[in-house]
Amino acid sequence: MTTPVVFIHGLWLHATSWEPWIELFRAEGYAPIAPGWPGDPDTVAEARETPESIADHGIDDVVEHFAKIIRTLDEAPILIGHSFGGMIAQKLLGQDLARAAVAIDAAQIKGVLPLPLSALRATLPVFKNPANKHRAVSLTAEQFRFAFGNAIPQAESDALFEQWTIPAPGKPLFEAAAANFDPHSPAKVDTANQSRGPLLLMTGGKDHTVPESVTRATLKQYRHSEAVTDITEFPDRGHSLTIDSGWREVAGTALTWLRQQGL
Repeated sequence: MTTPVVFIHGLWLHATSWEPWIELFRAEGYAPIAPGWPGDPDTVAEARETPESIADHGIDDVVEHFAKIIRTLDEAPILIGHSFGGMIAQKLLGQDLARAAVAIDAAQIKGVLPLPLSALRATLPVFKNPANKHRAVSLTAEQFRFAFGNAIPQAESDALFEQWTIPAPGKPLFEAAAANFDPHSPAKVDTANQSRGPLLLMTGGKDHTVPESVTRATLKQYRHSEAVTDITEFPDRGHSLTIDSGWREVAGTALTWLRQQGL
């Protein structure tokens, strides 16, 4: 039986942005799928036309959405998540719903304290209006360039913006921002779980949205678990590392690590 792999996108990218990864993982003998978040339409164009369908879904909604999908599978999957998808993957792994997880430039979990200025600037389009907590917010090409495409040529950033970006719910960002003040925050991950599967954290050294300091602080949150927790850095990469022209190196690193874990 082929091992299922579930890809989980983050804010502002459509699930179809995983298509090259799906083709690669299928060729490598896995059974990959990339479901959207709750309310996500099937295409980028539809998502842009109906932002209200995406709005007001929080972290718990997304976790439960993917948990339901996982329960329909014949066996526990490998999870690969980017940005907020990386946080979701960590939560599901902590709940023993996955065999392993790869969290790429994962959003801040509860307990992570660094809040670099670049991360604040990258998320300002959401935070500048408190009402955005219940709305879906779009980025401009310029905002995408800062938040995702800063380590690639302008033309490539603009092309990725046109191809893959969709409105994103503001609610997860507001929840993550308040996590360290909320004892019941949905951004809390069971980092002390000793029986969970292995976890690989990946970080882009030039990432403005989730800077390396955030990923390294995340790694420290797992110090009370003896389960495998590894970290890999791509020094010259930004937040677009899963979709830009260098995606194959990132995907290949994930595949190599999975093979090392016997998966």
